[in-house]
Amino acid sequence: MGNDVPGDGARTHREAPEPSHVPVMLDRILDVLAPALSGPGAVVVDGTLGLGGHSEALLKAHPGVRLVGVDRDTTALERSGRRLAPFADRTHFAHAVYSDIPRVLDDLGIGRVHGVLLDLGVSSPQLDEADRGFAYSYDAPLDMRMDRTQDRTAADVVNTYSTGEIARILKVYGEERFATRVAQAIVRERARAPLNSTRALAELVRDAIPAATRRTGGNPAKRTFQALRIEVNAELPILERTLPAVISRLAVGGRVAVLSYHSLEDRITKRALTALSVDTTPPDLPVPLPDRQPELRLLTRGAELPSERESEHNPRAASARLRAAERIREP
Repeated sequence: MGNDVPGDGARTHREAPEPSHVPVMLDRILDVLAPALSGPGAVVVDGTLGLGGHSEALLKAHPGVRLVGVDRDTTALERSGRRLAPFADRTHFAHAVYSDIPRVLDDLGIGRVHGVLLDLGVSSPQLDEADRGFAYSYDAPLDMRMDRTQDRTAADVVNTYSTGEIARILKVYGEERFATRVAQAIVRERARAPLNSTRALAELVRDAIPAATRRTGGNPAKRTFQALRIEVNAELPILERTLPAVISRLAVGGRVAVLSYHSLEDRITKRALTALSVDTTPPDLPVPLPDRQPELRLLTRGAELPSERESEHNPRAASARLRAAERIREP
């Protein structure tokens, strides 16, 4: 998936050619998941299929593996389906959010899986295609839906939420220092006419933020756009439900890898993996309790970063953070 700075490094054409897609931290993802996928009958789930770059590499590296590819974006499913057509006998695709992975597996009659990959955030095509409304570098309808079959758009948020609700979203999801000022400016503007344009919103945000602050830190609209996108797609609540759900479907020896692109995602991921990697035996007991032993073994020391070389060649990898873990016992 792409990083969370819409517009930074974005190309000016409407649609990026599919071959230009560069999967983030691909070699490291392959290394992390390989030990779990080498056995017969291994199943790997790509919960954020996107253009299928990671999945293609996994299918090539492991000729016996079966892939379940999940994405909420129907356009992504169409494109990745074409890319992965040579592996049609080993692939299954589902239009779903990644919190629905257990249901998808149930529908396929799959109990346990051996690898799970979640590459979070907004994808490169979503950023690059102006009519998706994710990027402040294009003038486009305020949309930001990853799943265009859902109803709520970014325009609905900015035109119907209260000042307090908008300010909360900008502060919590965008970590915007001037959340209240921006929210008040949005509400004033929409009283004159509905806000329906990415450019109009970006200009409004820029004008609402003090001039001294605007001179540093990139485009001042990036935090607002990130916050609205997270709200429209319910990204953080879905991620909080997803991690326990997918971990519960890992076989012993199975591995999960999560690529995050901002601190909010990484914090949720760290909390979920760490909670299952510690001994929870009460400290006053003399011996460890078997049912309180760790279920996971962390495979990364903290959050791993892409190399400087990768960040230079693929700017959208620069903010990536990888965390991974292996299931070591049944719950």
